[in-house]
Amino acid sequence: MPFAEIDDTLEMYYEDDQFTDPWRGEPETIVLHHGNSKNTKLWYAWVPLLARQYRVIRMDARGFGQSSVPPEGYDWSLSNWGTDLLKLLDQLKIDKVHLIGETVGGTIALQFAYDHPERLHTLTTCTSPYKFSGVEMYQGYYKLVSEEGVAAWVQKTAERRLEPGKSDPAHHQWYIDQMSQTSQRVVLESLAYLATQDLTDILPQIKTPTMVLVSEQNAKDNPDRTTVFAEKLGNGRLVAIPGTTGYVQHSAPGACVLAWRQFIGEISAK
Repeated sequence: MPFAEIDDTLEMYYEDDQFTDPWRGEPETIVLHHGNSKNTKLWYAWVPLLARQYRVIRMDARGFGQSSVPPEGYDWSLSNWGTDLLKLLDQLKIDKVHLIGETVGGTIALQFAYDHPERLHTLTTCTSPYKFSGVEMYQGYYKLVSEEGVAAWVQKTAERRLEPGKSDPAHHQWYIDQMSQTSQRVVLESLAYLATQDLTDILPQIKTPTMVLVSEQNAKDNPDRTTVFAEKLGNGRLVAIPGTTGYVQHSAPGACVLAWRQFIGEISAK
């Protein structure tokens, strides 16, 4: 299993998949960044759809999955998560990537695009917030994890993630099991940090071509996190997958990859 030593406190687990024609030269690279309390496995359906034409890198962010859990008092920040990714790219000698982040992974990707625009071809966020500060939901999450634990938090919020009544119950339970493995301390510390964050001011300065990918229902119910989000970006566009609800990156991966390919085609045509 591949691990990269990012610093003295982090051995980062990552997956590196590529099934391109070897005689066609080096393909462009896609990085898939998971969200809070998740890991590389949540991207399982995207990889076979992308790796025939691209090199696909997935990594477990600091504190999650098989990567190292930082010591108590670690300075959690969006920029620090981004620096971890930057060091991984440097170790793998990858200059520029298409960065795709889901939920908080998309928030991290926004900060990365602001801090390191020269390392990106494109940016895609999937059901991602850009503002946590002042949002009661995140304060409620902290209270729930603190009082009842990670598994209870995931169980009680699971209906928001996969489409109710449509998703395979086994997929639903597997998703819960994956998130529930995360250290309670890591979830609490990261939630406490995230609850202070608001990227509103930097969005217009992000000039990387960006797709804001969401479900159709999310676009209707949460215009501030979808339509307004895309409009605030320096070079953003909103794409809502028709007929979907929940976290569309997990409930409709095939449609998401198709939308991403169309996005890349439009960018390349300019």
